[in-house]
Amino acid sequence: MDVEPDVLFEFVLVLKGDPRGIQRLSDSFAEYVADDDRPRTMHLREASCGYYRWIVDAIYDARGKMYLNIGWEKFARHHSLEAGFILLFSYFGDRDMSVKVFDERRCRRDYHGDSTDEEDN
Repeated sequence: MDVEPDVLFEFVLVLKGDPRGIQRLSDSFAEYVADDDRPRTMHLREASCGYYRWIVDAIYDARGKMYLNIGWEKFARHHSLEAGFILLFSYFGDRDMSVKVFDERRCRRDYHGDSTDEEDN
């Protein structure tokens, strides 16, 4: 069984509006990574799944707010994200993050254990 590295920072994001659109991350997290010279990309992966990473561009506005931009739409589509889903982000440093997805029933969705053909929707 793979062991997750130590978590340096965690936060929750509730998807509102278009889940495939640009997503603003926690202000506290943006401040935390500002010490790392504001990373331009983040490497997202499903929690407990180290074999596939999604490279997503991180952008910042003039106030230092951080957003996931290019690459996020592919991640959202692949994971069939919908408004109302809750995402738990865990940051391990060096732009590496895992994401746990909870659906509208607040149940965790497990993708990497599923077959490649999604049959449950």
